[in-house]
Amino acid sequence: MKFDLHVHTRFSKDSDADIDAIISYAEKHGLDGFAVCDHDIIKGGPFSVKRAAELGSSLVIIPGVEISTSEGHLLVLNIKERIESGLSPVETIKRARAQNAVVVLPHPFKLTSHGIGYVEGLDVDAVEVLNSRCLTDGPNNKARAAATSLGLPQVGGSDCHVPEMVGMSYTEVDVQERSLDAVLDAIRQGKVSPGGGKTPKVFVLRQMMANAQKRTAKILGFG
Repeated sequence: MKFDLHVHTRFSKDSDADIDAIISYAEKHGLDGFAVCDHDIIKGGPFSVKRAAELGSSLVIIPGVEISTSEGHLLVLNIKERIESGLSPVETIKRARAQNAVVVLPHPFKLTSHGIGYVEGLDVDAVEVLNSRCLTDGPNNKARAAATSLGLPQVGGSDCHVPEMVGMSYTEVDVQERSLDAVLDAIRQGKVSPGGGKTPKVFVLRQMMANAQKRTAKILGFG
């Protein structure tokens, strides 16, 4: 099955992506599901699960979050209670484990997106080695090499902030049962592989410009 394990909705401060549209594009792009990983907020996951049910969608949606640790970002999948930002990666992972959540290290070497900058020593279930929003191949290649050397499972995610780009990169999950628990167990067992390609640069640059405008407006008191 195909899952995009890194999707941002309108609940993220840097995304205006409509959840109904994300669900629609995910189905059009042949996904079996996706993980909602908004920045430091968990509301988007349960809301997306509810909307998918209301729309009659068969997508398996994983409630998740992209947590800002003291050193960079971590994805926590199947989160049930909020984990505060600013904690060390080790403490963040410890709290995620207490919820029986799955932990993925996203874009570790993409420092412009708060990548942690290393892989070794982190108790993660998988490493994101194909992030479709990387403008160059360097960060993904470095992540892949690190994960390979450490024998860690490798996954892909679009890191999309607009609905059209959901599923640009994704994770093939070797699982037969179409359920949340089965998908999470498969990730834990390393039955995964990355697939897909990169987001067209125009979409990435457009979002970077929009975020810069938001930050400027906030500084000037207009945000």
